[in-house]
Amino acid sequence: MEPRHFDALLVGGGVASARCARTLRRGGFAGSIGLVGEEVTPPYNRPPLSKELLRGEVPEELILAEPAPWYERRGVELVLGTPATSLDPGVRVVELADGQCLHYDQLLLATGAAPQRPLIPGGERALELRSVDDAVRIRERAQPAARAVVVGGGFIGVEVAASLAARGCAVTLLERGSALWAARLGEVVSDWAVDQLHRAGVGVRFNASATAIGPAAVHLGEELVPADLVVAGVGVSPRVELAIAAGLTVKDGVVVDKAQRTSDAAILAAGDVARPARRPRVEHWHAARESGERAALAMLGQPLTPIRAAWVFSEFGDAALDVVGWAPRYDELEASDGLVAYLAAGRVVQIAILDSAVDVDAARRLVERRPRLPASRWAKAAATLRAGRS
Repeated sequence: MEPRHFDALLVGGGVASARCARTLRRGGFAGSIGLVGEEVTPPYNRPPLSKELLRGEVPEELILAEPAPWYERRGVELVLGTPATSLDPGVRVVELADGQCLHYDQLLLATGAAPQRPLIPGGERALELRSVDDAVRIRERAQPAARAVVVGGGFIGVEVAASLAARGCAVTLLERGSALWAARLGEVVSDWAVDQLHRAGVGVRFNASATAIGPAAVHLGEELVPADLVVAGVGVSPRVELAIAAGLTVKDGVVVDKAQRTSDAAILAAGDVARPARRPRVEHWHAARESGERAALAMLGQPLTPIRAAWVFSEFGDAALDVVGWAPRYDELEASDGLVAYLAAGRVVQIAILDSAVDVDAARRLVERRPRLPASRWAKAAATLRAGRS
């Protein structure tokens, strides 16, 4: 049986593929488009999984990246409920778990990332959050007065903890380090977030390394923390299995250039699985959306939009946190009235915005300029941001 042919084949059922398809059609692409998704649900936005959907505030259909009928109207064929199992760049064929073979002219790899499980005895008992089904499973277990333990104080852990508290659970958040977000945002932001979590009803414990997960408790060495349900938020790993087997260049994700192209010119990558050369791999909605759009422009042969500074947003309890830029290392930190600037060699490389203190896009433009701003000049820049100027 001859493989079915698509001019553009998008492998991955997330927002990167949906945005790629949308941008292709808006850009005048008249060829055939196929979108392969492992889940039976059309592509959806993942941020609500740990927030509105987990709290039961929105129905599943409202988190879809595009309304279900959109794909048929735009001539995008959905191939859902079956994962891709192999990729042969030599003949440009993707094979699916059900035996289907799909031929492509151009391919987008947007396979996302998979949650990591705690590597401790009983780690398989921890619930994970990556899909709609995961969110529904956790929500069903999160009954009022249930004792919930969240392992991991990153973005997912913090958001899930607050949402479980909103459902009436007694929540304890365990972070093995000395501050939330592995101390990467500093003590100022961590202290602020802990205060917000306390207000939401979440107990936070630092330097608390889970050593085992039992049927009714999380073990911290000899100490037992009672738990009716345990949710793990200890990080994710990019799903690079297809790329590795196909011989693509992989290093903490599928390495891509400014056009999202991999080491094979006919294959592009976007979203959580993609790692831009000399830039970080960002696991967030904005990065997935923007990289999917850039991949489509590259497929169309149209001018690419500039790569923006990374932007991660989070909501927990009544608090909002936006982080723009990337600072794996910084040597100065300036904090004032809802803004925290991270400086490396005197240049602003990252800004944390607490409770929407300033316009995010203005802060993003400032970080993109990487200005030299000693403490005296940062105060002026911060005032300018608050006044709505960039």
